[in-house]
Amino acid sequence: MDSSPCDVVYNATIIKSNSSITIIEDTSTNETIVFAPPTLSPTVENIDAAEEVHQFDADAALLLNITLICCTMLAYYVKKNKYYFLPESAVAMLVGVVIGGIARLSVTDLTLFSFSPELFFFVLLPPIIFEAGYSLEKKGFFDNIGAICLYTFGGTIISAFAVGWLTFVFAQNGLIGHVDQDNAMEALLFGALISAVDPIMFHQLNSAVPFQRDRMGSPELQCDTLLYSLVFGESVLNDAVAIVLFKTFHKYYNSDEILDGSVIPAALFSFFTMTVLSIFVGVSLGLLVSYIYKHTSISEFPKLEASLLYLFCYLCYATAEAFGLSGIMALFFNGVVLSHYNSYNLSTTAQTTTEQFFATVAVTMETIIFLYMGLSVFTGRFKNWDIMFSLLGLLFCLIARALNIFPLSLIANCCRRKGENRISLKTQCVLWFAGLRGAIAFALSMNMPGPNSDSYASATLFICMFTTIVCGGFTENILTRFGMKQGLDNDDDAHDDFTGVENLISTESPLARRLSADLQERYRSFWHDFDDNYMKELFGGDRVPDRQAGDYELSEQNDLYDF
Repeated sequence: MDSSPCDVVYNATIIKSNSSITIIEDTSTNETIVFAPPTLSPTVENIDAAEEVHQFDADAALLLNITLICCTMLAYYVKKNKYYFLPESAVAMLVGVVIGGIARLSVTDLTLFSFSPELFFFVLLPPIIFEAGYSLEKKGFFDNIGAICLYTFGGTIISAFAVGWLTFVFAQNGLIGHVDQDNAMEALLFGALISAVDPIMFHQLNSAVPFQRDRMGSPELQCDTLLYSLVFGESVLNDAVAIVLFKTFHKYYNSDEILDGSVIPAALFSFFTMTVLSIFVGVSLGLLVSYIYKHTSISEFPKLEASLLYLFCYLCYATAEAFGLSGIMALFFNGVVLSHYNSYNLSTTAQTTTEQFFATVAVTMETIIFLYMGLSVFTGRFKNWDIMFSLLGLLFCLIARALNIFPLSLIANCCRRKGENRISLKTQCVLWFAGLRGAIAFALSMNMPGPNSDSYASATLFICMFTTIVCGGFTENILTRFGMKQGLDNDDDAHDDFTGVENLISTESPLARRLSADLQERYRSFWHDFDDNYMKELFGGDRVPDRQAGDYELSEQNDLYDF
């Protein structure tokens, strides 16, 4: 006999009970009663809804894969035929524009086609930044670390304040709409985000992977090594500095405390503190990982050591972001440390696997990012797009770029020797032209606070696409015109249009050069001894070959501390 749970049974004894059924015996009537909970059968509507969602996801995955394959094949076609006027990143953008336009006309739900800042920062970006640090050509980077830091820290601050001030002044005079004319912090936030010279753009410069590395560092363009080191070094650090500066300014956006002369020192101190702590997190975790690999036998299991290294990559990024620091800055230096120490702890199989895996993932993520930036042209649903603001914003970026590149190069040259190590005026002009904006700036613009966020996002997208397609397309012509390719006669001052101007602004400081040379020699001697005798003993690394090959040490022509 079946009964419902609502029945009341007296003098009962439980015979069996589990999660699905309860059997009892009524001792007064000797009847066995079975209690079974009601079963919930899925309705037709629920089944149809689940199938509809599954079908939508399947169609989305199919469309995304076909699009990525098309982008990759187009990139191959561009490189095969040496169409230098069309960067591979621009190809992905233009494909995204076409698909976004079709989607806008034919699809009601544009969620799939919309750019997600959180997806960008936590899924797409980390592999790119880690691969940039892990595959970094360390000699050129550290040989010019002084000038790179000048451009990265000083240049970003100058650019942020210059763009912010120009934007606010033009808004107050009624030349720009949809910009807060009372709160200058909104304009400064825009100045900070648009000052991010995107590492995803200049991650293309590494010639190890053909796709998306089509500009200065590619074998076809054969860019001057000094220019390559300066551009790439600035780009991989500048974005992290811009993000930290954006976060710092964001604290004062809704605050009652006005960012005036008394508050600026505290804001800059917070900015530098966050930067230093981010680097500390990246270096510390890199050393920890190297120590684990050095003192365990995990190299006997190549699949585990490769997968663990990838997980530690995300751990570094997540740790920095969880503590309110810059995950990009931490992850980049984490990659540099792991490349210097831990790469020697890996098995031969894992060394090849990790290098190719990180490069492949980075290329795929880059393609997706540029594709979604193109999609955003039609799927961004920007309510306010001010063409005047977009054009003036581009002009402000060019002015701010000039205000930091040329003066800071002058300072850097004070401590550099004559010859190849000096940053010539031609090199400075190319550096000024190379200030491309990309996904970092656009993702930050999607997080702009206030009612004018759409105006800033649309202006940023316009600037990013213009610098990527137009400026990126003219890169080869600019390098040729300024003689910045390897194999060209770059030192023939008799035929240099800039020789007269360069001689006028050329500065030398014998005292600064002597101090720089002495500091360099002291640092080199101390670091070699400390690294060989202590660091590599604990964390791994090949001692003598590293120094002889000059993979990370200083050359005689260049200075580690350039200023």
